[in-house]
Amino acid sequence: MLIEISTKQILRIVLLFSWIIFVGLSIQAGAFLTNAVFVIVKPAVVDLLWQEVDLSDLRRHDPQYFFVIVLISGIVSLCKAGMFYLIIHFLLTKSVNMAQPFSRVTRGFVLGLCYLTFLIGLFSSMGARYAARYVAQGIKMPDIEQLNLGGADVWIFMAIILFVIAQIFRRGIEIQAENDLTI
Repeated sequence: MLIEISTKQILRIVLLFSWIIFVGLSIQAGAFLTNAVFVIVKPAVVDLLWQEVDLSDLRRHDPQYFFVIVLISGIVSLCKAGMFYLIIHFLLTKSVNMAQPFSRVTRGFVLGLCYLTFLIGLFSSMGARYAARYVAQGIKMPDIEQLNLGGADVWIFMAIILFVIAQIFRRGIEIQAENDLTI
């Protein structure tokens, strides 16, 4: 017996998972940014970052470099959380009209995701290069995956794909408008 799942049920499941991921990413972003503030206020307290990412060698080498790495990791986490916030907002406001799915609201949603994924890729790339520079100087650094800076190329690739999809939506909006005028 095959159970048929409706689009409405799938969107509810996506909304539930989006909430779970959003909360996790928000906690992660908050932890990175909180640690960045503590490095300024009371650096002796901060030896381990969120999820025990050890940047103590970098902090001892130069607190400003430490702050920059933590800030970049925080920005990447905030952008990831922002993506899921957009998804949640889009699904909760029921902005999708299944009768006419090509709308300015949907295109704006896809473009918003595109911009955020591009920012994630950009900051991940900058952070990974920044970390590699200190590894070359002999400073002990964690893996870029632990810093949430890995996969910059994948994020940029995803941004390009989302941009293409946004352009397809733009063309779909134009075709819908032409069809509405001819009827």
